[in-house]
Amino acid sequence: MSVKVILKPKRAQPFFGRHPWVFAGAIERLDGTPADGDEVDLVSHGGNFVARGLYNSQSKINVRLYSWQEGQPLDRTFFRDRLASAIHLRHDTLKLNGSDAGYRVCFSESDYLTGMIVDRYGDWLTVQFTALGLANRREMIVDVLRELLNPKGIYLRTEKGIGKLEGLALHDQLLWGEPPPADLSIAENGMRFLVNLAEGQKTGYYLDQRDNRAAVGRMCAGKRVLDAFCYSGGFGLYAAKGGAAEVLGVDASEPALELARRNATANGLANVTFENADVFKYLGELATAGRKFDVVVLDPPKFARNRAAVPDALKGYRRLHQLALKLLDRDGVLVSCCCTGLITMTDLEELIGQVAVEARRDLQLLERRGASADHPVAVTCRETGYLKCVISRAL
Repeated sequence: MSVKVILKPKRAQPFFGRHPWVFAGAIERLDGTPADGDEVDLVSHGGNFVARGLYNSQSKINVRLYSWQEGQPLDRTFFRDRLASAIHLRHDTLKLNGSDAGYRVCFSESDYLTGMIVDRYGDWLTVQFTALGLANRREMIVDVLRELLNPKGIYLRTEKGIGKLEGLALHDQLLWGEPPPADLSIAENGMRFLVNLAEGQKTGYYLDQRDNRAAVGRMCAGKRVLDAFCYSGGFGLYAAKGGAAEVLGVDASEPALELARRNATANGLANVTFENADVFKYLGELATAGRKFDVVVLDPPKFARNRAAVPDALKGYRRLHQLALKLLDRDGVLVSCCCTGLITMTDLEELIGQVAVEARRDLQLLERRGASADHPVAVTCRETGYLKCVISRAL
């Protein structure tokens, strides 16, 4: 008989609405003594079944929910069906499958598998666990992924801070199969990108910006382009491929820039240069020197991991946009990306607008964009819509 987690009065509505996170503050008591990672039933204060999930006393999210069907075992068959559904979206609907393709196979809450991300890079998979319950089942999950996708190897990536938040003791390592080659590359919209699965950012590459890179690249013919926080070259290389007159990419990571230079060579692009520098400082130096660009791309890393850090994050985004507008020539295109989930699209647009007014620049919002479609947003967990990309024109 399953352990029951009983909610406080009037706290069940979000979970009847299929939000997957049950925080400790919503729970009144336990009927039983579950071990961390065990299956539990979530029950309303009035005794009504709500959902089934996995328990973790070490996390602020005490229960992560997976099924709203009473009596549903959270076993191999269940997780296989969920992963098969996620793969169906990428292969049959989005047509992303290919021998050297890169795409997100499973996006945690967005695929109703809270606490797990799976990415595919050609014949290799990367897996990232952000929930103890699924991390404890990693051997079963690896077995299912082998059955469904037949990779050559599966590599585990860990996210900074998750170990402490979830009580996990994991480190980056090969989970199964062959280690990824040092020269692993993927095809993306007719271009090639080298991916470092063992040391690269996120799970090796920013797959979520695929469509945004293509959109920006189409705007860059004959333009002077600045790609700030360029990482392995993404936006800048798309701009160069799109016929930019010149492209300057800036990043603080020399290993990332080495990948960017190799990516430029792999794609036969000579109209791009890369600088290793603190981006804020370097953009200030460019502005002082009077440099101007027709397209400025801002794609910084996440600035806030909790609500307490949001005010400082907004200050960082404000400073970046102040510098960008100094560098942007008349009739220039500004690409503003924000992957800080705690900052909304409205927050970002208001910030951009305020900075434009302060700079006495008229600004037109051209496009509001999000992550590529292999990073869907679950309607029951809107927090999954973390990425914002605003394309605007400064007069």
